Amino acid sequence: MTTSYRGLILDFGGVLTTRMRLNGEAFERSEGLEPGAYFHALNENPEGVAVYSALEVGKATQSDWNRVIGGILGIDPTDLMRRALGNLRPEPAIVAAANRARAAGVKVAMLSNSFGLEPYNPYEALGLWEDAFDAVILSEREGERKPSAFIYQRALDVLGLIGPECVFVDDHAENLPPAEALGIRTIHHTTDPAGTAAQLDALLECTVA
Repeated sequence: MTTSYRGLILDFGGVLTTRMRLNGEAFERSEGLEPGAYFHALNENPEGVAVYSALEVGKATQSDWNRVIGGILGIDPTDLMRRALGNLRPEPAIVAAANRARAAGVKVAMLSNSFGLEPYNPYEALGLWEDAFDAVILSEREGERKPSAFIYQRALDVLGLIGPECVFVDDHAENLPPAEALGIRTIHHTTDPAGTAAQLDALLECTVA
């Protein structure tokens, strides 16, 4: 392999998996919620925002999140994260690109703002856990979340690489600039998994079988 890129860092939700928005909408339907209620609880309700932020950095448990979000929505909190992520699936095109990269000798890491690991580990449930990567960096373990510069540097340190040797893919544009500041090549993944996979194959000089 002659590429200058030796590392690939991938976000979990919405990159290695299908789109988070579609998953959330399906959850609302399955729970009989008003459209937008779940997203409002996560992104606008002060208690919901606070508990999610705390969960991501290990200052709240998944059970805390279940209780608070369930209370906001007025639904059973039992194992709520499992239900909330129940329509999420691995994104085949991106997973295949990651596998091609590893086969070509590129180190592949998952870097995720955490959903918590207990009682439900969504990464393991989708087969996107530690055996699938050379490194897994979770915000709850690090005590920092994207877009903190610390967590990108942590990913580089775990991989044993420097920024210009790596490519980073995320579906949130605001998570890209701190990576770029470290010299990491970034890709903003939107709604075209095949297109993102093709970009990765080209950058990492991986051949599609």
